[in-house]
Amino acid sequence: MELSLKGRVALITGASRGIGKAIGQAYADAGASVLLSSRKQDALEAAAGEIGGDVDVFAANAGDPDQAAAAVEHCMSRFGGLDILVNNAATNPYFGPAIAIDLPAYDKTWAVNHRGALVWTQLAWKAAMAERGGSVINVASIGGLSVDPGIGIYNGTKAALIHLTRTLAAELAPSVRVNAIAPGLVKTDMARVLWEPAEERMAASMPLARLGEPSDIAHAALYLASDLASWVTGHTLVVDGGALLGPVARR
Repeated sequence: MELSLKGRVALITGASRGIGKAIGQAYADAGASVLLSSRKQDALEAAAGEIGGDVDVFAANAGDPDQAAAAVEHCMSRFGGLDILVNNAATNPYFGPAIAIDLPAYDKTWAVNHRGALVWTQLAWKAAMAERGGSVINVASIGGLSVDPGIGIYNGTKAALIHLTRTLAAELAPSVRVNAIAPGLVKTDMARVLWEPAEERMAASMPLARLGEPSDIAHAALYLASDLASWVTGHTLVVDGGALLGPVARR
């Protein structure tokens, strides 16, 4: 067995930049046909041009069920199937105490981060995976395993996504494997407000002495989608440079 996805079709949400784009690159390099989806057509086209290979794009808001359905339908029409779904799209419109969040921001966060993952998985199941099997990978966060001031609602959606992963893994077995990845702090545009002001200090406190790169998460997603993970389901793979271990003192 090898880390090859030849002959498989992957659909990745939130794929125009950052982690989603890196996963698209890893999958295309491994031989998969890849559909990149996010909200902005121009950003998707730019990402596809950089990735190369058998790659197509479809603009869709991950929190809109009708747009999700159109994206899955396009994937089936364009590539003739759907074997791998990566629910990577996420949003965090609010930073501050959970007690003070307004309901529109709360609803938007849950609609994309949790309900969206369920909707896209339902669509993939009905369109292809119920008949031919497949792999679903949900991009969660170590925030779903801890408590962080300021992003408590976002972290709550990720904790729920981890539980949803286990639930769907049990329900869709044995033909569909469902796993999650819980990244630590990765140097993406979405997380820039968290890492850019103090990157060196934060990296120095971590066991592996650096922040994450999108490729670190893409490597985990490639493993979980491949045959090397054929006996892995219901698992949340933490990829955080050891952050959950706590700060370390350097000798």
